[in-house]
Amino acid sequence: MILADKIIDERKKNGWSQEDLAEQLGVSRQSVSKWESAGSVPDLKKVIQMAELFGVSTDYLLKDEMEKENRGIAETSGRDADSLLRRVSMEEANAFLDAKRETAPRLANTVSLFILSPVALLLLVGIAESPNYNLAEDPAMAVGLAVLLLLTAVGVFIQITDRNKLSRFEYLERESFETEYGVSGMVKEKKRDYESRYSLGLAGGTVICIVAVIPLLVAGVMESSDLVLILCVDLLLALVALGANLIVRVSTVKESYDTILQDGEYAKNKKRIQAKMGAFSAAYWCLTTAIYIGWSTWRQDWGESCVIWAVAGVLYAGAYGIVRMVLKVDGD
Repeated sequence: MILADKIIDERKKNGWSQEDLAEQLGVSRQSVSKWESAGSVPDLKKVIQMAELFGVSTDYLLKDEMEKENRGIAETSGRDADSLLRRVSMEEANAFLDAKRETAPRLANTVSLFILSPVALLLLVGIAESPNYNLAEDPAMAVGLAVLLLLTAVGVFIQITDRNKLSRFEYLERESFETEYGVSGMVKEKKRDYESRYSLGLAGGTVICIVAVIPLLVAGVMESSDLVLILCVDLLLALVALGANLIVRVSTVKESYDTILQDGEYAKNKKRIQAKMGAFSAAYWCLTTAIYIGWSTWRQDWGESCVIWAVAGVLYAGAYGIVRMVLKVDGD
């Protein structure tokens, strides 16, 4: 249990309400409520008072959190001033978690916009090349490219806006830091509560991305027309956009916990890798778009070239894993 849970547990054991405990400590009921919800942490004087009231030791209330605090002070006292690590307070940690939770849906939606951006272009060009429809190819390509650029611009605008909102927390993802006592325990508790939702979203998104390839494979085996193949590619992109949306949505929240705890991809020795992987993803899809437009213009065949998107989607996971492995080796 974290400090907040112990305060609740000991208060209830004594049959006290929040008002009763607040009166004995000389604080407001709102202060006790914040302590119990892990919204803030009592100072040491209040911790000592509570230990006496509850008949427990301060070590029990603080567990290893106080040891971390003391160890951090002892370690930093012998360092030069310019090598001191920043300390993250309970309020700042909660502000960061709230900000990431707020921006997670928008980040997921921008990823979907990027994936869906070529759908209109593929569809319109496919219709223009079909003898069953009277649509000129040049206007169709112009409208499709306009939609592609518009969706990309909207996605970039949203990402830049959210990045500005999170700019004051950038050091959490790039630098090593220490947390004040109680912060790690609070975040671990929230991470445990979110674990089932994260697993469900990750599994659901992954299954959708795998299933997305099936219509295109079936159409290819049946030797369907170019327009049907393009429709299958559009369906593939739509399903991948949905799957990626789910994955990014839950992963962003989960990564916010890892950031504060400096676990997983946000461990101190992996932060450099994490920053570079974001740049790789952006470059990969920009390059894919450039290859598709260039190849289709050169061959004057916008229909068959749509297979580039299917291949890029399949190769992305492998390329992502290889780049991560190379960066890890370099980091070691």
